[in-house]
Amino acid sequence: MNDVREPSTNTPANGIASGSRTGARLEMPVELRRDVRLLGELLGIVLTESGGPELLDDVERLRELTIAAYSEPGTQAFEDAEALVETFTLDRAEEVARAFTCYFHLVNLAEEFHRVRVLRAREAADDGASRPPEDSLATALAFLREQVGEEEASRRVAGLEFRPVLTAHPTEARRRAVAACIRRISELIAERDDPRAGRSVLEDNRRRLLSEIDTLWRTSPLRTEKPTPLDEVRTAMGIFDETLFTVLPQVYRKLDDLVGGDPEAHRPPRAPAFVRLGSWIGADRDGNPNVTASITRAAAAIASEHVLIGLERVALRIGRSLTLDALTTPASPALDVLWSRQCRLATEVTADIAKRSPDEPHRRVMLTVAERIGATRRRDADLAYASADELLADLRVVQESLAAAGDDRKAYGDVQHLIWQVETFGFHLAELEVRQHSKVHVQTLAEIDGGGPLGETSEEVLEVFRAIAGIQRRHGELAARRYIVSFTTRAEDIAAVYRLAEHALGSAQDAPVLDVIPLFETFADLQASTDVLENMLALPEVRARLEATGRRLEVMLGYSDSSKDVGPVAATLALYDAQSRIAEWAQRSDVTLTLFHGRGGALGRGGGPANRAVLAQPPGSVDGRFKLTEQGEVIFARYGDPVIAARHIEQVAAATLMVSTPAIEARNSGAAHDFADVAAKLDTVSRARFFELVHAEGFPQWFAEVTPQEEVGWLALGSRPARRGLSMESLEDLRAIPWVFAWTQARINLTGWFGLGSALAGVGDLELLRDAYRRWPLFATMIDNVEMSLAKTDGRIARRYLDLGDREDLAAFVLDEMALTRTWVVDITGQERLLAGHSVLGRAVQLRSPYVDALSLIQLRALRSLRSTDGSDGATDAKRRRVLLLSVSGVSAGLQNTG
Repeated sequence: MNDVREPSTNTPANGIASGSRTGARLEMPVELRRDVRLLGELLGIVLTESGGPELLDDVERLRELTIAAYSEPGTQAFEDAEALVETFTLDRAEEVARAFTCYFHLVNLAEEFHRVRVLRAREAADDGASRPPEDSLATALAFLREQVGEEEASRRVAGLEFRPVLTAHPTEARRRAVAACIRRISELIAERDDPRAGRSVLEDNRRRLLSEIDTLWRTSPLRTEKPTPLDEVRTAMGIFDETLFTVLPQVYRKLDDLVGGDPEAHRPPRAPAFVRLGSWIGADRDGNPNVTASITRAAAAIASEHVLIGLERVALRIGRSLTLDALTTPASPALDVLWSRQCRLATEVTADIAKRSPDEPHRRVMLTVAERIGATRRRDADLAYASADELLADLRVVQESLAAAGDDRKAYGDVQHLIWQVETFGFHLAELEVRQHSKVHVQTLAEIDGGGPLGETSEEVLEVFRAIAGIQRRHGELAARRYIVSFTTRAEDIAAVYRLAEHALGSAQDAPVLDVIPLFETFADLQASTDVLENMLALPEVRARLEATGRRLEVMLGYSDSSKDVGPVAATLALYDAQSRIAEWAQRSDVTLTLFHGRGGALGRGGGPANRAVLAQPPGSVDGRFKLTEQGEVIFARYGDPVIAARHIEQVAAATLMVSTPAIEARNSGAAHDFADVAAKLDTVSRARFFELVHAEGFPQWFAEVTPQEEVGWLALGSRPARRGLSMESLEDLRAIPWVFAWTQARINLTGWFGLGSALAGVGDLELLRDAYRRWPLFATMIDNVEMSLAKTDGRIARRYLDLGDREDLAAFVLDEMALTRTWVVDITGQERLLAGHSVLGRAVQLRSPYVDALSLIQLRALRSLRSTDGSDGATDAKRRRVLLLSVSGVSAGLQNTG
């Protein structure tokens, strides 16, 4: 599967409006093209070995036809590709689907590694004189100093906060076994970049690559069972173990070097540990009955185990390296006192360490610190640390003693990295954030007030508060303090949580410490948000928490449900308006606000580049603090590789510092004012257009017919159910993720763009809209995100899916809006085609689209046959279902997103 065929450059009518697929290949960097060619060649060998030359021939024939159909839309190639797929047996369809899916995994890993390659090359070439990237910390810090002065810039850096919250939303279609295999192949590709690798090394590398690709081919891409919540917890732990634990101190060091101005200087740090990790995994029970109080306890214990193992290993490594003689590096009086205290605490342990570390005071103290961290993990009460703060105090004694003895390198090198890790992760790793629906609280309180026996759900609600209290006792208050109330509509929804906690523990004094966070999700709730917040301030529990936290308050905004509620355009504008009003309310109320953005991976759920989203926020809504959910496949895309993780964190931190500068705030507020009439027109027209579709009679049933919405639910993606209820009579019960996922699989991506074309036509003034695109960041980000969403659509595939329903009026409605939106987006951006101004992304989409088309045709065939069967042949239906699910997994890999 080398893709050596050079297709024509005629212009197709769907997706990216250019057939310059040959050009895309020519634009591909030499190193990337080499990697893709090698991986494709090896996959071809594996396919031939597995299914004979006939399998490879079928794969190649379908590939050539879909490439021709994409590049030469006026030909018969698309119909020929459909006809070829119809000739496949179910076994052959499965093999072909798996072949294309494997190819996507290989291309994805090659592109990801090339991104790492480019980032490393850029870092290596940085001589301090070249201009840093616009989205770098160096640029942000220089801009910040220019805007507010050195002193204020330092204050803002010290207050910087980035809080990514990992969630287990079921949008990661890959199995862990597949992901592990991909990682091994990526490591082998990286080995080939070593200039020292000779012929024998490269030949051995090729043999191992072939073996791993064979393993990838033989590994089923489908899970046989849904993962449990604790499976999801353990999967997330891999991100911590492999990237975040080591990457974050490196990011802090980079910022510290920039703040200090001299990377060679060894001095006390000036950069804060500005990242705090959160997690909903094992704690989010909104609509997920699989997440129980016992699961939440276990999730906290697993996370604590991982971070304590990591801290113990680092402390042990540092301790072993501190072979510093007392004559050259004498202990400070404080270090001597600490050692005496350690000796009294653990006589035998310290005696053994002292014997192994004669006249090495810093080494023996650090080795004892490592022993105490291990005892904390083992729950050895005699030796364990009572809290992470106690550990930090010991580490600072060591650091200050080293600095006083003249060894600044050790003091502000490895020891500082460990201090940053403890400050970031504590003994809990990530703060578990419990989430529950407001209606569940109302029902539980009603049962309590009724005086009768409580139902199972209500008992579980109360047990959660006992679990939170237990987690705080064992792992510290920070381990589980935040409680999020889904669909908050009134202040009483917040008060209900405090009342339930008191009832569960018996008294307010015994209840856990809770910061209850309202989550505003629907359009109506966003509109009413400031009224609810104002009423919250009257609650005595909220006032007490404000006093305890320095008047800090967190408010969460839901992107997914608001978009499903009123459409992507109106939701984007409503969210901006809500943020602006909430920020103004917080300033009036003397509240230090953190807005928590419930963003998904797909554009229909608030996805897109996070740093650009930050820079488009309204004045006062960020103020140096940015918090968001990182969901599903986004977690691995942003944090799976150390280099990419560091780059992502740097981009978000840079944007968080820049967005609150006077120039950026003036730009955003000025644009919002200048284009207020445009925003109003976009809102009303797009919302009306969206309602005309989703409120049409029979729309929910039609949606289920023209997308694989029901069938997507068969995938064992996550522990969370796809619906809040059992009925599909209304979209309200359907979660946002399958809503997005289904439209994505149908190659329509409706949730990312629908209504925008009509709204832009409603404005009607192209020059005004082009001016808005230049000067209004919110609008520019929306247009660019829609452009990417449209580029992944395919009109012919979409037409085939829409033909599965019997509503030509609705099908035409969707296709007309798609065409209208594409026309306006291309005109506004001033390009000849979609993504013409985004060479890397455009190339990736162009190269993938024909291959995704092949999988879509296989999926359509399986979908039609499954829906037409009478169910009498269970074995054949099982094969059809498997082919369908394999194609779903493959399309997800090809488009690089699910929901």
